[in-house]
Amino acid sequence: MKKKIVSTLLVAAMVAGTLTGCGSKNNSETGNTATGDAKDGATETAVASDGDEGKVINIYSWNDEFRTRVEAVYPEVEETSKDGTVTTLKDGTEIHWIVNPNQDGVYQQKLDEALLQQADAPADEKIDIFLSETDYVNKYTDADADVAIPLTDLGIDPDTDLANQYSFTKVVASDANGVQRGSTWQCCPGVLAYRRDIAREVFGTDDPAAIGEKTKDWDAMKTTAEELKAKGYYTFSSYADTFRLYGNSIANSWVQPGETTVTVDPKIMDWVDDSKEWLDAGYLDKTVKGQFNDDWNKAMGSSSKVFSFLLPAWGIDFVLKPNWDGADGEWAVTTPPQEYNWGGSYVHACTGTDNPEHVKEIILAVTADEDNLLKISKDYSDFTNTQSGMQQAATDASFASEFLGGQNPFEYFAPVAEGIQMAPLSAYDQGCVELIQNAFSDYFQGDVDYDKAKENFEIAIKERYPEITEVKWPE
Repeated sequence: MKKKIVSTLLVAAMVAGTLTGCGSKNNSETGNTATGDAKDGATETAVASDGDEGKVINIYSWNDEFRTRVEAVYPEVEETSKDGTVTTLKDGTEIHWIVNPNQDGVYQQKLDEALLQQADAPADEKIDIFLSETDYVNKYTDADADVAIPLTDLGIDPDTDLANQYSFTKVVASDANGVQRGSTWQCCPGVLAYRRDIAREVFGTDDPAAIGEKTKDWDAMKTTAEELKAKGYYTFSSYADTFRLYGNSIANSWVQPGETTVTVDPKIMDWVDDSKEWLDAGYLDKTVKGQFNDDWNKAMGSSSKVFSFLLPAWGIDFVLKPNWDGADGEWAVTTPPQEYNWGGSYVHACTGTDNPEHVKEIILAVTADEDNLLKISKDYSDFTNTQSGMQQAATDASFASEFLGGQNPFEYFAPVAEGIQMAPLSAYDQGCVELIQNAFSDYFQGDVDYDKAKENFEIAIKERYPEITEVKWPE
C-alpha cells in the first residue's frame, strides 16, 4: 500500500531521503489545493485558478546563487534589500528569499516542514518556488508526493520551451512517468583542474592540451600519478575526489522503484578497491579525509602538494577560487579521466502556489532563455543549460576566465557535457552516496577491515532509512 505524506515522513525525509520510500501510493496532504489527488503521474491542476496573483513570492533555497541569477536576468526585478532577503519587482510584488543551509540536512528539513503546511498556509506564506539538488531531486519530483508542479500545468512545454537543454537534465527533473517537474539553468560537467606551477616542475609544461594527454583516462592518470609522486606531489587530495566519476557510471539505481533493497553497484566497489590502491601507493594525501572540510580546503592553497581536483564549473567558482591564496592564473582545466556530472540546482514550482504567472516567467527567464543563460555563463562562470549556447561559448574568447589565467574553460566543459550519461536516480541517492563513503573512509584509514566497513554501511543505511530491509553487494 502507499504511504501517506504525513509530518513524520516529510520531516524524516531529511534523513530518509524519500517521500514515498517503498514506491507506494499515497493521498497527498501537501498540495492539490484546487482539485485533489495526483492521477497518472500528473496533477489535474496544482495552482491557484482565480487569475489573481499574490503579492509575495516565497522562494526556498540554500544560498544566494539562485537569487543572483534571478536579479541578473529577470527583467521585472526592481531592487533587492541590502540584506538580500527581499527582492521587489516592478509591479510591487515582493520575492521573499527563505534561505537555510544545506549542511546536515537543515534545508530539506525546513522545506519539508513548510510543505506540510502548504495547503493551509495563508497566501503570502505559501511556497511558490523551491530548489533541489541532483542528489535528492527525485524525492521532490515524485508524482505521488505531488509537491512539484508539472511544468505543463504552468504552461511550459518542455519539448519546445526547453528543447535546447541538455537532455539528461530534463530526465533528472522528471518523475517516473516522464513528466518534467523542474528545470535548471545549470549543466554540471566536470573537468580536471590542475596547478600550472606543479605541472611545469614535473612535466615541463603547463599547456592544457599536453596535460590532458596525461589525464585523459585512468591508465594515463596512473602513470601521471607515479610521476607526481616521484617529485613529492599528490595527484588528488582525497579518495572522495574521485567518487563522482565512479558513481556516475553505475548501471542501476541504488534502490529500484517499489523495492526496499539497496543494491551496491560493482562500480562503487571498483572505487573502493582503486581508492585503497591509490592511497597505499601515496597518490593521495592520507591526512585529507573526505571533502568540504578544513583539510580539503587547505589542500587547494598555494602551500599544498596536491596537483589537481575534479570539479564542475561551480566547484571552480565557489570552492577552488575562494580557497586559493595565490595569484590568478596558477590554475587551469583540462580533460578528466572520464566524463562525469557533479551537481545541479533544480527549480520547482510548488503545488499550491498563488503566483503561477510570476513563477512561470522566472523559470523561463532563468532556465530557458539562451541569451539570459549566456549572460549567466559570462558573469558567473556557470556552465549553463543551453546546448547551442555552450557550443558557442567553447569557441568564444570572451568567455575566458581571469582566475584561470585567460583560459576559456568552456572549451573543456562542452565536450564532457555532450558525453554525460547520468546514472539512474533514486530517492535514496544522497544517503547511499554519503554513507558508503563514510563507511569505507574508516577502511581506507586502517581503522576497520573491509568486512567491517561493509557491515557499518549496512547498519548506517538502515538507520537512516528504516524501511530498507537488505543490502546486496556485488559478487
